[in-house]
Amino acid sequence: MLIISTFIAVGLIGLSIFWTRFKIEKESKKIELKIKLPQPSYRSETSIEEALKRRRSIREYEDKPLTIKHVSQLFWAAQGVTKPDPWLRAGGFKTAPSAGATYPLEVYMVVKKGGVEGLEPGIYHYLPKTHEIELIKRGDYSKELRKAALDQEYVEAAPVNMVITAIYERTTGRYGDRGIRYVHMEVGHVGENIYLQCVSLGLGCVVIGAFHDDQVKEILGVDEAPLYIIPIGFRKS
Repeated sequence: MLIISTFIAVGLIGLSIFWTRFKIEKESKKIELKIKLPQPSYRSETSIEEALKRRRSIREYEDKPLTIKHVSQLFWAAQGVTKPDPWLRAGGFKTAPSAGATYPLEVYMVVKKGGVEGLEPGIYHYLPKTHEIELIKRGDYSKELRKAALDQEYVEAAPVNMVITAIYERTTGRYGDRGIRYVHMEVGHVGENIYLQCVSLGLGCVVIGAFHDDQVKEILGVDEAPLYIIPIGFRKS
């Protein structure tokens, strides 16, 4: 009887911890607006081999907005669900591999004024389960993001910047400190997915790791660890 009571107590404590963490993650972002993205494409005229061959870091962009279809495809390439699974917190397996399917990464897009056709400037957060984005902050933050990124001018020049953050506890909770390494491996997978998707879409991008973490967190309005800033736009010919 004592053993059963102990198991029940431990289970209730675990559930309490899970709920508290879920509640904190859920309430950390103020949602201004939610937008359903177009269905992503699963085929293109660009083979994976060609995309690998043509992949380069691009820092100069045309003064031309992206479309909502571009936005949809980029978010899907980064963290889209490819095999739904209700038992996974993330809602299913995604486009990038994750240690133990813990999926510690969150993906945002900082859209400047006129950066995306039909989309107001602001900071958007991706919801992989439903393939939606939620507007969490209104306004053009491209100048602030440039300052946070050590004044790298292409951050402000790009119509959009994808920002990838990590909630380490999702992975370290299972793997301990080794999980930190797994998170960093995972963000590399996601970065390459975005590079290859940009090639297929006729876009250019570059991954940036030099920035002030606290400033990026303040801009996004989250308490997550920023790992990448990725300016994206039509590459200058």
